[in-house]
Amino acid sequence: MATIPCEKIRNVCLLGHGGSGKTTMAEAMLYMNKATDRMGNTSAGNTVCDFDPEEVKRGFSISAACANYTYRGTKINVIDAPGFLEFSGEVHGALRVAGCAVIMVDAKSGIQVGTELAWENATAAGLPKAFFINKSDDPEANFEKVFASLRETFGKSVCPIVIPAATPGAFINLIDEKKYEYGSRGERTECEITPEYRPTMEQYREELFDAIASTNDDLMMKFFEGEEITREEAVQAIQDGILARTITPVFSGSATKFWGIGSLMDSIVDSFPAPIHKSVRIVKEDGSVEKLKMNPEGEPAVFVFKTTVDQFGRTSYFKVMNGTLKSGVTLKNAQNGTMEKFAHIYTVIGKKQVEVDELACGDIGVVTKLANTSTGHTLSLNDVVYAPAVFPEPFYTVAVRPKAKGEEDKVAQGIFKLMDEDMTLRFENNPETKQLLLSAMGDMQIDVVLAKLKARSGVSVELSAPKIAYRETIKGKAVVEGKHKKQSGGHGQYGHVKITFTPGEGDGLTFTQSVVGGSVPKNYFPAIEKGLQEAMQKGVLAGYPVVGLAADLFDGSYHDVDSNELSFKMAASLAYKAGLPQAKPVLLEPIGELNVTVPDGMVGDVMGDINGKRRGSVLGMNPAEGKSGYTTIQAEVPKAEMVDYTIALRAMTQGKGGYTFYQSRYDEVPGNVAEKIIAQAKLDAENDD
Repeated sequence: MATIPCEKIRNVCLLGHGGSGKTTMAEAMLYMNKATDRMGNTSAGNTVCDFDPEEVKRGFSISAACANYTYRGTKINVIDAPGFLEFSGEVHGALRVAGCAVIMVDAKSGIQVGTELAWENATAAGLPKAFFINKSDDPEANFEKVFASLRETFGKSVCPIVIPAATPGAFINLIDEKKYEYGSRGERTECEITPEYRPTMEQYREELFDAIASTNDDLMMKFFEGEEITREEAVQAIQDGILARTITPVFSGSATKFWGIGSLMDSIVDSFPAPIHKSVRIVKEDGSVEKLKMNPEGEPAVFVFKTTVDQFGRTSYFKVMNGTLKSGVTLKNAQNGTMEKFAHIYTVIGKKQVEVDELACGDIGVVTKLANTSTGHTLSLNDVVYAPAVFPEPFYTVAVRPKAKGEEDKVAQGIFKLMDEDMTLRFENNPETKQLLLSAMGDMQIDVVLAKLKARSGVSVELSAPKIAYRETIKGKAVVEGKHKKQSGGHGQYGHVKITFTPGEGDGLTFTQSVVGGSVPKNYFPAIEKGLQEAMQKGVLAGYPVVGLAADLFDGSYHDVDSNELSFKMAASLAYKAGLPQAKPVLLEPIGELNVTVPDGMVGDVMGDINGKRRGSVLGMNPAEGKSGYTTIQAEVPKAEMVDYTIALRAMTQGKGGYTFYQSRYDEVPGNVAEKIIAQAKLDAENDD
């Protein structure tokens, strides 16, 4: 098979709300161009792009899948990205290598949360965009209403290209002024535009030419002076506008019935950019980012944007960023310096791999068995580093525990393998709470991860809420003594200390000595300090570590024969246990900085939730950076009240809100809350016993 050159390649990412028809669109494109021999169905679980067992079982996409077909001599790589919010990491990875985005919109439901997020993500990635208003065969489809809302929400750059005609299955291309009826496999038959529909067509053509006139001063003059804009001028203006991201064309049709897909594919070939038209971002030695043009004639370089792991090993999905990649070449991993051999390279249609000898600059392929390469890595013949995708941080955390004893290592190993695939997962063994903590974008993603863990590693886990790492400290002063005395024949044990406990500075122990007259020899000071440090690991209220403690050794006594380091260590511990209850002990809780970004109309509800249910304090509000109509609320909130915040915020804002939360300090727990924590700690201790 001849290698398709860079200028004849298009990399298209399908985005949109869950259920808008992205996977079906990919399926239809592949079938129409004979890349597959059947049209799959998501409900039947037999589509090309949803081949993961969890996708088949659930009936929706959870990862980005690649497929390709050839249309009019152009290779079109389609990346079908998930629509559900919790799998947004896959969207970011896909957009990193895409050349344009087609946002699917339900002709009945119209703009949904996923539509707005798709627009934001594609815009942030600097990609040209198009809308495809899908499901035009639905009896309740309303193109006019949906198009109007798109234009109102996303601006006048949104312009119609293909609109539905009055006849089911018939659509009008506004540029050509031609009406097409679609057959059972997407074939088009030109037919007459009925006179009664011409006023509607002219109305949309007016909006089309209004949009394309803004791309060129000469066209703007023509438009306002009522002169005709020729078809050639319109086509060129649309191409220029798409490349400059000043025009967002709108198509309509039905993916399940192949309506309107031909016109979309024509535009992808004629008007959407080849990889050579898009700059690539490289990271310089000083950490700054520089944009460069691809060089099809240069040295080969690839960027890995996705990794999968199965029983056969690792599969790396990559884009050729420079030169031509040939099978058998060895490239250097810029991140770790290892050499990786591309023994065999493939293109993919879903899970089907087709081996090729080479891939041109801008093309997408896969390679297996790269032992030391992960998502975001660059491989080349020089030290170039391509900027990786920036993935969203996960803040929804659960504790996991294996159902069978002794399988903690098996759980950890299985999750680490899944983390190779999913860059939005975090996992840690928290030494303080003794819990295995798994963080993700939400509960649905956690459910998918655990299902994969069981299927691939054969281990089942139980979930629980993460424990909060409370602290204890004192607010008062206590003067106490501790005496350890033990006589059992022969040498005994004797240690005697008098200590003043007060609040200290810093998190640890501030140990001082004001002993006079040698009542406690200096060589026992380290043992006393160590005894106090060990005792501080368990507070007197609820058993949490003690911080901010000052202890001054001011007196004591010793025995010439029976005193030793262990005796004074025990005496210090006794003084600690006697002194802290007298020094006004209090419970401390972790406090975090919360930044939550929500639509302006939802600010009141979110602030009420922070101030009320979450015991937080709102510190300020500012217009959200880069998001018109959104506000960012800054607040401080106890970590204990943030366990379910991902789910709660999604419910409050219909999925439109987002947040970050980072622990910043500790503060005293209110008395009524502290009582509950202390009571629960005592109950847990009794159950452990």
